Amino acid sequence: MMQFTSRLALALATAAFALSACNAGGGYNPAPGLPVASPARASPPRNETTQRDVSGGKIKHIVIIVQENRSFNDLFYGFPHAKWASYGYDSYGQKVTLKPVDIATPWDLEHDSSGFFAACNGTGSIPGTNCRMNGFNNEWVGCGSSCPVKWPQYGYVPQTETKPYFEMGHQYVLADQMYASNLDASSFISHQYIISAQAEHAVNYPYGAWGCPGGSGDNIPEIGPQRQIPYGSERVCWDPTTLGDELDKKSISWGFYGVFYSNAPWLWIAYQAINHIYNGPDWSKDIFNPPSQILNDISSGNLRSVTWVTPTWVNSDHAGNNSNTGPSWVTSVVNAVGESQYWDSTAIFIMWDDYGGWYDPEPPAYVDYDGLGLRLPLLIISPYAKKDVVTHVHLEHGSILKFVEDVYGLPRLTASDTRANSPKAAFNFKQQPRTFVPFQAPYSRYYFLHQPADYHIPDAE
Repeated sequence: MMQFTSRLALALATAAFALSACNAGGGYNPAPGLPVASPARASPPRNETTQRDVSGGKIKHIVIIVQENRSFNDLFYGFPHAKWASYGYDSYGQKVTLKPVDIATPWDLEHDSSGFFAACNGTGSIPGTNCRMNGFNNEWVGCGSSCPVKWPQYGYVPQTETKPYFEMGHQYVLADQMYASNLDASSFISHQYIISAQAEHAVNYPYGAWGCPGGSGDNIPEIGPQRQIPYGSERVCWDPTTLGDELDKKSISWGFYGVFYSNAPWLWIAYQAINHIYNGPDWSKDIFNPPSQILNDISSGNLRSVTWVTPTWVNSDHAGNNSNTGPSWVTSVVNAVGESQYWDSTAIFIMWDDYGGWYDPEPPAYVDYDGLGLRLPLLIISPYAKKDVVTHVHLEHGSILKFVEDVYGLPRLTASDTRANSPKAAFNFKQQPRTFVPFQAPYSRYYFLHQPADYHIPDAE
C-alpha cells in the first residue's frame, strides 16, 4: 500500500502540472441527449418539484445492492445483445485480445482518478474527455511479474464464475449503458453519489477514516472546475441533503447495511460521512451491521421501504480479496426478497460501484467537472421487470436515485439525479407480477449467515 500511495502522489502531481499546461486547442464530447453541466464549485439549487409515482403504486420497496469494482465488459463479456468487446487497444495502438481472469485474485488494479485518466487516454483539453479507451496498460497492477496474463486489466471474468449474474440478466433486465456519476473510480466517492447524488467536490478517497469518526484532521482531496487534482482539500464530514433525509421528511423508512467494527473508525458505510446522520438518531436507527442481517430482516418482515446493501470485503467481487463468493452473496439477497412477502412490491437494483481498473471499450460522456466515469454493470430485478431484456438507455448513479424519488414523490437532490435518465423503461407496470423462481449459486443463505467475521474494509480506495 505504501508503494501505491507514493505512486499516486506522483501521479497527482503530474496531472496537476499537465493541467496547468493545457490550452484551448482541445475539446470534449458531450453526452448525446444529456446536458453539459457548468463545472461550477457550488451544487445547483434543489428542485422541489415532486414527480408522479412511475410505478402506479406497484412498488413499495426498493433494494439497492452495491457490489465492488467491475466494469461492464469485465463482468458481462459475451452477454447476448449487450454491447461488449473481445479485444481492445493499448496506448501504443496495438490490438490486445481480452483473456479470462478469475474473479478471485490476490492482487488489485489501480482505480482512482489517475487510473481513470490513464485508461481514458483522452485528447481533450480537459482531462478525461474525448476518451480513446486505450490506456488501460498504463494503470498500476498489483501482481507485477506474477500476473496470470500480460496486462490483466484487459481481462474478463469467465462466465462459469458469473453464472448467477448471467441468469439474472436473462430472467430480468441488464443495462449496458450504466456509467459512474463520478470519474475517479473511488468507492468512497461512488457511495456518496448513491446516497446523495454528489460528493462535495471531493475526489479519490480520504487520507484516514472514511467519515466523521476521523476527526478534524481527516481530509480528502478536492477536484477543480477544470478537473484539477488536487484543488485543495476538505474534511470528510459534511452535511448535504441525502436521500435518507428526504425519506425521513416524508416518514418513509430506510436502512443501510454495511460493515462496522466498534474498534476501528475505518468503517465502510457511506452515511458515516454525513455529519447529521452519523451524529444523529438515524445512525442507531437506520444503519445495520453486519450486511448479512438483511437476510434475517427480510424473513422476519422488517424490510425498509428503501434499502442499501453493501457487502463485506470477501463477498464484494473486489479484485485482491482472492474470493469467489460475491455472486452467491448477491443471489442470497435476491432470493431472500423473491421468496418473501415483499416480492410483489419490490424493485431490486444490483450495481457495481466503480470499474475497478478493468477494461471497457465504451467512452464515458463529459457532463461536468467530476463525471462521468467508466461503464458499470446494472441488473434490474422485479416482478414488473421485463424478461431477458438488455436496455441501452444511458444511465448513471443518479438514475437509481431518480427512480426512488419518482416512486415516493421526492424532490431532486443535485445535477446528477436531475440530468439522469430514469430506468423506468426496464419495467412494465401493466403486467401481472411475475412469479419468482429462485436462482442457484455455489454458496447458500446459510453460508452467509454463518460466515466468519471479515475484518477488512471492502475497499481502501
